[in-house]
Amino acid sequence: MRNSILAGVALGVLAAATTGSFAASEKKNVAAIEQAVNGSWRSADAKARDHDRHPAAALEFWGLAPGMTILEVQPGGGWWTEILAPFARATKGEFFATSADLDDPGLSDGARKGRADFAAKYADAAVYGKVNLVNWGPKAAPLPKDKFDFVMLTRGMHGWVRDKRADANLANIFNSVKPGGVLAIEQHRAKAGQDPATFNGYLDESYVISTVEKAGFKLDGKSEVNANPKDTKDHPFGVWTLPPSRQSSEGGKPVDPAFDRAKYDAIGESDRMTLRFVKPAK
Repeated sequence: MRNSILAGVALGVLAAATTGSFAASEKKNVAAIEQAVNGSWRSADAKARDHDRHPAAALEFWGLAPGMTILEVQPGGGWWTEILAPFARATKGEFFATSADLDDPGLSDGARKGRADFAAKYADAAVYGKVNLVNWGPKAAPLPKDKFDFVMLTRGMHGWVRDKRADANLANIFNSVKPGGVLAIEQHRAKAGQDPATFNGYLDESYVISTVEKAGFKLDGKSEVNANPKDTKDHPFGVWTLPPSRQSSEGGKPVDPAFDRAKYDAIGESDRMTLRFVKPAK
C-alpha cells in the first residue's frame, strides 16, 4: 500500500514537472515569435498590416518553434520573410525560400533580376542570418527530401490551381517535409462550393483541404484568426479589389480615378482560411 502511495506521488511529481516543462517551452516559442514580429527591421508599412494578417497568432497556431528548418514557398515581396528569417537566425534554425529556377535555360531576365533583388534585400546576415534560395518552377529539380520542419505557403494555391500545378507542387513539398513536419497554409477563402475553375483569388476551403490531403498530408487544425466576415467575395476584380492590391481597373490598365474604393477599403484584407497540416510520421 505504502509503495503504491509513493508511486502515485512520484507520478504526480513527474506529471507536474512535465507540464511545467511543456508550458515553459510554449512560452519560449511565443516569446521568440513575438520578438521577430516586433523587430525594428520591419518597416512601418509592413507592421501596419499586422492588424489584418495576425502574424504572431498565426505562427503560434501553426506551431513554429525555435531551431526549425523553415521553407517559405513563393515569398513574393518578403512580408513573411522579414519575420521568419530573423526568427531562424535568433533561434539557431535555418531559413530557405523558393526563388526563380536559375537552371532553367528559358528563365527570363526579369525573373533573374527578381531573384537577385530578393537576395540583396535580405543580405544583412546580422538581421536575417543566411537566407538560402532554392530553385522553384515547373522544370526545377525536386526539393531536398525530408529536409524541412516547417513549410509555409500563403495566398498562393489559387495560382497553382489555375496553372494546373497544385498536385505536382504539393507532391514536391510533401517529399521535402520531415515526417511529423508542418505545412502551414493561408489562403483567400471562397464562398462554399465555388468551382475551382473560377479564378478570382479565392478557393473553397474543403477543396483546399482535400487537395492537400491527396498529396499525403493530414489536416491537423483550423484557425479563424484570419477570418473576415465583412468580405462578401463578390468584388469586380476578385480579391485584388481589396487591400493591399486595391485594383480599380482591368489588369494592365491604368488606375481608374473614378472607381469608388471606400467600401472595399472598409472591408480590409480578405477572409482567409488558416490551416495546419502535418506529414504523418513513418
